[in-house]
Amino acid sequence: MFAIANTLVSEDLLERRFVCDLNACKGACCVEGDAGAPLETEEISILEDIIDEIKPFMADDGSRVVEKEGVFVVDTDGNYVTPLVENKHCAFVVFDNGIAKCAIENAFNAGKTKFKKPVSCHLYPVRITEYDEYDAVNFHEWNICKPACTCGAKLNVPVFRFLKEPLIRKYGEDWYAELELVSMNYEL
Repeated sequence: MFAIANTLVSEDLLERRFVCDLNACKGACCVEGDAGAPLETEEISILEDIIDEIKPFMADDGSRVVEKEGVFVVDTDGNYVTPLVENKHCAFVVFDNGIAKCAIENAFNAGKTKFKKPVSCHLYPVRITEYDEYDAVNFHEWNICKPACTCGAKLNVPVFRFLKEPLIRKYGEDWYAELELVSMNYEL
């Protein structure tokens, strides 16, 4: 691990290769697992404010869940997460030719909102654990992402470069520039 500002960053972000391959994984990260997508506190109010713009892009089952439960629930660890449809996929998932896609992102891409999607989704497969003094920035290894690791290896794209936009969104341009500097001095 190495430090950048108030973060401890895993070397996996430099060493591992990753490029999402939706045709292979079918968006399984939005479907698999035992909880919805982690939400930051400020994202809850954003989602509550824009839910009417997102609903036209949602599947009926997800829309019903959000009507009943709201845009977030609290998981077994006490974290805010998106609700699930029948304990399966995220309520904001829509299936397009068998591929799970995000209704929030679809609304953004259609110009209906300025919020792309929860930062935890945008950053995946990076997961952030917040501590009092720092954030731990780690690569989350999950077998459903093997096609993305294979694709990233073929294209030789490190995780941090694939996630440039969301890392800048989370930590800023200066933080990312420092990460680039670390990568230049890092020997694989």
